[in-house]
Amino acid sequence: MKKTMTLNLTDAEMRALEQLSETKDLSKTAVLRQALKLYQLVDVRLQQGGKFFFEDEAKKEKAELMVL
Repeated sequence: MKKTMTLNLTDAEMRALEQLSETKDLSKTAVLRQALKLYQLVDVRLQQGGKFFFEDEAKKEKAELMVL
């Protein structure tokens, strides 16, 4: 069963959502659903003691993703 909610976003947040929606050719709802699934995955992995990194192969640099 799906439920409806109202979401208040700043102008910058709405622009980011619209840009992702256009870039990924997805509805805004689909983008938010994917974001929620990703956040949930990250949260579970971090709770299990895992870490997330972004790696720039060209520069050979790694940066850890910190999530609150």
